[in-house]
Amino acid sequence: MDGTTGEILHHYDTRNEPGERLLVRCRNRRATICPACSRLHAGDTYHLVRAGLLGGKNVPASVCHRPRLFVTLTAPSFGPVHRAGESCRPRRDGGTCEHGRPLGCSVVHAPDEPIVGQPLCPDCYDYTAHVLWHAHASKLWDRFVIDVRRRLASSAGLVPSRFARHARLSFARVAEYQKRAAVHVHAVIRLDGPTGPGEEPPAWGTAELLIGAVRASARRVRVRTPYRPAVGELTLRWGAQIDSRPLRTDGDGPDDDAVAAYVAKYVTKGASDTGAGTDYPLSTWGDIESAAVSEHVRTLVRTCWRLGGLPENAPLRLRAWTHTLGYRGHILTKSRASSTTYAALRAERAHHHGHTDLPDAITERHWRYVGSGHTPGAALIAAGIADDLAESRRLALAMVQEGEWCR
Repeated sequence: MDGTTGEILHHYDTRNEPGERLLVRCRNRRATICPACSRLHAGDTYHLVRAGLLGGKNVPASVCHRPRLFVTLTAPSFGPVHRAGESCRPRRDGGTCEHGRPLGCSVVHAPDEPIVGQPLCPDCYDYTAHVLWHAHASKLWDRFVIDVRRRLASSAGLVPSRFARHARLSFARVAEYQKRAAVHVHAVIRLDGPTGPGEEPPAWGTAELLIGAVRASARRVRVRTPYRPAVGELTLRWGAQIDSRPLRTDGDGPDDDAVAAYVAKYVTKGASDTGAGTDYPLSTWGDIESAAVSEHVRTLVRTCWRLGGLPENAPLRLRAWTHTLGYRGHILTKSRASSTTYAALRAERAHHHGHTDLPDAITERHWRYVGSGHTPGAALIAAGIADDLAESRRLALAMVQEGEWCR
């Protein structure tokens, strides 16, 4: 209403809406749960990562000339698994493990075969270490970032405690489940000046120096779990497969837009896409036994549930995170100054869609939570709309591709 005259400028009431309800977004990132919200979340993630690579969204465009890396860190081996490729695991001498199963496999598996990622011998596979590695993966990443800063400081002849006065390490990382149901990390790492993206890094801050620090830290960092009577003391580390590629503005390296799209693709994948865990929490043993997962994943879930029942593992909250196989971190995390935020992107979209500047206006509102989910009738309407939108996007993409081919 007008703050001076009291005149009502705009009035909205849900009594005029179908079912007298205002529908809002659920903001679920998983495409298997809500395709509409997951598509929006993927778009936000793309712009969040892209802004950290090329600028925009209050990030200066000069960041594209900074030392930047696209890094992949994997989980260590917990036992041999079947692989897709020329030959799975060939062995000239053959042989069997202590449980009587073959140590090798000479079959050529297609990438979409269900056996890919399954252990050659489930009894030899270290399911306990797999679950506990997931539970400490976020801590391992924190140790990795700290060690990279220390190595950069040492290489530049600085005391590690004074690194923040000369440079800042910014990153955005996403977690992805491999075929063997183990998490690995994709990260975009950038070196800035001490105040963040608005300041150039020091002259000694080069991409080659950053690559060396990343590779050395990935091989060096360890997380040692406290001694527990059931499993003893474990030393957790990153896997041997480490990939760090420089991102260059001259085209000699991965494309920035492709990297942003690659990261955005993984944040919306559900458990059915990755073949790891479930999209919903598991609260009872019966939920575990009835879950539609592979036997390898079911064994991981059972292990997570059993370990979560031990008093010494209470701080890990393994039973609460059984559906993610013990992994407790966010699917995407970033440093404070690396880029914009999801909240800023959502606020900008809301402003673009329906904001109108009314000087001296006063807004009064009263909302009451009614419930979650569609009514049966609304669910049918929503499903039809989703199918129409998907078909429209498919046709639009086909037309664009056909037009580019004609040119």
